[in-house]
Amino acid sequence: MATPWRIAVVGGGIAGLAAAVQLRDHAPAGTELTVYERSESLGGKLHTGELAGAPVEFGAEAFLMRDPAGGESAAVALIRRLGLADNIVHPTVGQAALLVDNELRPLPRGTLIGVPGDLAAVAAVARPTPEADVDTGRPLLAPGADVTVGELVRGRLGDEIVDRLVEPMLGGVYAGRANDLSLAATMPALTRTARVEHTLVGAVRAAQAAAPRAPGTPFFGTLVGGLSTLVEAAASTSGATIRRNATVRALTPAGSGWHLTVGPNGDAEHVHADAVVLAVPARPAGRLLADVAPVAAESVGELAYASVALVTLALPATELPALSGFLVPTGEGLLMKASTFFTTKWGHLRRPDGLTLVRASVGRYGDEAQLQRPDSDLVDTVHRELSAVCGAALPTPLATHVQRWGGSLPQYAPGHLDRVASARAVLRAQRPTLALAGAGYDGVGIPVCIRSGAAAADEIITALKGSGI
Repeated sequence: MATPWRIAVVGGGIAGLAAAVQLRDHAPAGTELTVYERSESLGGKLHTGELAGAPVEFGAEAFLMRDPAGGESAAVALIRRLGLADNIVHPTVGQAALLVDNELRPLPRGTLIGVPGDLAAVAAVARPTPEADVDTGRPLLAPGADVTVGELVRGRLGDEIVDRLVEPMLGGVYAGRANDLSLAATMPALTRTARVEHTLVGAVRAAQAAAPRAPGTPFFGTLVGGLSTLVEAAASTSGATIRRNATVRALTPAGSGWHLTVGPNGDAEHVHADAVVLAVPARPAGRLLADVAPVAAESVGELAYASVALVTLALPATELPALSGFLVPTGEGLLMKASTFFTTKWGHLRRPDGLTLVRASVGRYGDEAQLQRPDSDLVDTVHRELSAVCGAALPTPLATHVQRWGGSLPQYAPGHLDRVASARAVLRAQRPTLALAGAGYDGVGIPVCIRSGAAAADEIITALKGSGI
């Protein structure tokens, strides 16, 4: 190598930082890495704050411990790589609930994002229509087909299964709706078995059998000190130059590499990179690609996003139900769609003074008007609704916090995976030194984003080695 590679990572969320760590580990010695982050803070939706003197997650709170094949997840692998494995902790209370007819009922276990493989197990919260899930002699899905979650599940098990089980689960993860979200993008395991199995219950059971989980194996984990410690460790370990408040406004091909226009139009800086990992949401990525790869830009740039607000209350010592939290179906008529009892769920957060931390999530796709309320209104409404659900007036909070995540959760319409695959195929053929990474392409969740960033880094290394730079 005549000169060191210069690689730009656009986006300082966990996908971009995972890409930077992977590049540092596997690119040639001397490679110059720069991460450009448009805001002041790294980590994207991984953001640990403080409330009433206690650490609190104002974004994502946990990661999956295992991958779909049963091995350790990409999040655990990165945490281990960064020397933080001893800081992993697991929920001390794992039972969640579902609000049904104004009553908290245990969330049925053994479903696949709310879709049951045992109809009797969900009878206490939703009445399925098993007579519709008949064997027609052919697979549920044709090869390559994609449908909305709602279309498949409503047709097979009825409205109550969707409205009371599947929709609240999807709302908690995606802030989306079953009738809009792609089955292939949100439930890949079920999609695979639905291409073989003739009934939905059979497809769920087959998907569960394909990814067995040993009894007692923790499902979720988080880090003592908060998930921002993962962000900080990844940034430090990558050895990258971190540019904060540095918006990349344009990408221009320069031979096999790129010129980046960084900063405000009146005072823009122009820098060169041999390759770029584009780890930003789909819409800004589409704008950056519009002139250099218009077909790819069109494939990814129209992805819709939902906005949410996370309302956290710090209460004086309060007795809450012995639950990790609960989900709220839309039919219950509440503003909040989910709540987490932080100091019940996570034993490491409990304090001698009994400080009680509760967080509620507000906002579903299409309901953005609800998020226009002032912070004080959101806090008062959540406090009132939580009191009603718990059956007693909660004490006045000692402190509150409202975190708004505008345009933060991708809404994958049917065909999303094909559109992303098409965009990447175009880039590999025409612009191989540019790779996409992040939730806008590969799915939500910390492990998925980490895996996406690492895969993008590997593509860049392969492209640069092939170019002879």
